[in-house]
Amino acid sequence: MLYIVPTPIGNLQDITLRALEVLKSADVILCEDTRRTQILLSHFALAKPTIRYNENEDRSVRRCVEILVSGKTAALVSDCGTPCISDPGWKLVKEALAAGVKISSLPGPSAVACALAGAGITGGAFSFLGFLPRKPGKAAKLIAQAYGLNVPVVLYESPYRVLKMLELISKTLGEDTPVVIARELSKVYEEWLRGRVSELIQVLSARPKVQGEFVLIIDRPAVKNQEEEDDPNPCF
Repeated sequence: MLYIVPTPIGNLQDITLRALEVLKSADVILCEDTRRTQILLSHFALAKPTIRYNENEDRSVRRCVEILVSGKTAALVSDCGTPCISDPGWKLVKEALAAGVKISSLPGPSAVACALAGAGITGGAFSFLGFLPRKPGKAAKLIAQAYGLNVPVVLYESPYRVLKMLELISKTLGEDTPVVIARELSKVYEEWLRGRVSELIQVLSARPKVQGEFVLIIDRPAVKNQEEEDDPNPCF
């Protein structure tokens, strides 16, 4: 049995009671970084064996599948948030399913859901791109294609590349493109920035150092209803 267990994206109190119960009962915990996971386990006084899961190493994937096939119950976690969503895990889930292993995915913390809920720009569809390719040409193409769907576009970005990403958005979609930035969600220094992408570039460029993990939400410029523009005295 493999449980997919979301862990807090910042504030450790955001873990769910069910997640704690699964971590407590699992035979082994498969994790992105054993040191990071150990901090979480120690905080909740859980003593469990951990094994590092490396998505990019076939031997690591096979080893984890063998553990599951042997009959053991494992909990899969990433450093923070929900595994498999811009985090390691999907290859293991795919191989485990092929091997006949039962999968249970727990609901829980997710930066994309947290950011969208607080952005106040959509209650419906959106396009999630996660971390984009390093090559600007490929990244720009993906942004343009997603933006063409006429829904908000959500990206993840590191503090080291966020300014370059904002500049790429400005170059690709225009400097007046509205963007919402959610930084360090659920942590002490949580911050929200809203405005045109050109304005946000200026705000971050003025800081001595850019820190934290970023969620970028690309919105569309507000457009007045055409009928309201044509009729100065609309009836409601």
